[in-house]
Amino acid sequence: MTAPKLSLTTTTADEATADAVIIGTVQDGNGSGVALAPGSERVDAAFGGTLAEVLRTVGATGAQDEVVKIPSMGKVKAGLVVAAGLGRSTGDGPTAEQVRRASGAAARALAGTARAVTTLSTVDLQAAVEGIVLGAYRFTEYRSDTGERPVERVDVVAPAEGAAKDHRATLKAATAIAEAVCTARDLVNTPPNDLFPASFAERAAALGKAAGVEVEILDEKALRKGGFGGVLGVGMGSSRPPRVVRMSWKGPKARKKVALVGKGITFDTGGISIKPAANMDEMTSDMSGAAAIVATMVLAAKLKYPLELTATVPMAENMPSGAAYRPGDVLTMYGGKTVEVLNTDAEGRLILADAIVRACEDGPDYLVEAATLTGAQIVSLGRRTAGIMGSDEFRDRVAAIAQATGEGGWPMPLPEELRADLDSRLADLANVAGHRWGGMLVAGLFLREFVAEGVPWAHLDVAGPAFNNGGPWGYTPKGGTGQPVRTLAAVLADIAENG
Repeated sequence: MTAPKLSLTTTTADEATADAVIIGTVQDGNGSGVALAPGSERVDAAFGGTLAEVLRTVGATGAQDEVVKIPSMGKVKAGLVVAAGLGRSTGDGPTAEQVRRASGAAARALAGTARAVTTLSTVDLQAAVEGIVLGAYRFTEYRSDTGERPVERVDVVAPAEGAAKDHRATLKAATAIAEAVCTARDLVNTPPNDLFPASFAERAAALGKAAGVEVEILDEKALRKGGFGGVLGVGMGSSRPPRVVRMSWKGPKARKKVALVGKGITFDTGGISIKPAANMDEMTSDMSGAAAIVATMVLAAKLKYPLELTATVPMAENMPSGAAYRPGDVLTMYGGKTVEVLNTDAEGRLILADAIVRACEDGPDYLVEAATLTGAQIVSLGRRTAGIMGSDEFRDRVAAIAQATGEGGWPMPLPEELRADLDSRLADLANVAGHRWGGMLVAGLFLREFVAEGVPWAHLDVAGPAFNNGGPWGYTPKGGTGQPVRTLAAVLADIAENG
């Protein structure tokens, strides 16, 4: 990942030395077409107050994700004016997510540009910075021709209100958060022949140690000795054995202890219950939850959250072979519960169960877990909205934070009547129900069985949001999206502030 270099500037946008100046546009609610967003006043004045008219002439509408470029004709120092659409105008002005998306679209459109200046930062500094870094992201490690480089430098016009030191702190935090998202994207986008349990563990360890995070890697021998039956069972069919990575970090004046858990299936064929061939390549993203947790741990250390954090990250490859676990097997999980395997493609919950029990042994005040867990999440909520389950109060708190970050998420129930569907004729419980109804909720109920009593818990099912199999939009590229890093970061910040 090569991120743009960002710096604050107090130079007005019309006087800034740059190749391009970014302004915001909105769809005028009166039906008169495009209107200018706040922050563009100086550029508009340089055009004699006719900038909106000029943009309308070339077809600009201010629609979300629209980017229109026009030559400045020497009216401002930058050679190009880039109008980034924010979408519908509201009485309260553009939202943070509108600014983030417009900044991302503009940054992507400016690939190959040496220097730009943005006025969107005067509307929302944090959102604009996050959008620039995320929108400029490109993963080119496996391309012989990497094409145009991302925009190299963006000068961020400081908001008029607030102290300079506060603006610098916001810039630093927003950049760190966006770079953490990009770290998760890099991990997700790395192909499974290069990112398998052992190599994933090594990369997590390198990232953690560079940030001052303590890291322990449990190999297959340690997992066998420790009784991690779920992780070992899922990983049996692969020639590349599983791992569990444990990461820990204690911030200054830590007030609360938070446990993080992420699903790390580095490739999921479904095992013996094999998936259809169509779109199986997307299962390289089945470790997105683990990637998000690793990136969040590194971010927390960089930003020095006043929390004590532990991450338990199980990693396995789910493959069919003569050694693979089978439908009908009974696994003894970490902690002693037994699970009858009815479907080997419901493997994520098995490795998470081990990790959740181990995480609860640390006595956390909260447990947050992220996973690309069920196709049912996509059926229920689509590809952009995570399903959030868990302890009612904490679930709702996490869902509200997810929505505020712009990543989105919706609180989902764990209906008690579905729990009986996990009863097994052989073991303590089965890994799937005997029907396909409410599959996302059933998976949540399964995980709840392994959460220690009294621990507030939230489970984020990001099966759809973690991977974009369509074209880029806003600040979201094709491929790994890095969700839910920003939500996790915001949850940790909220716990640090409010307990």
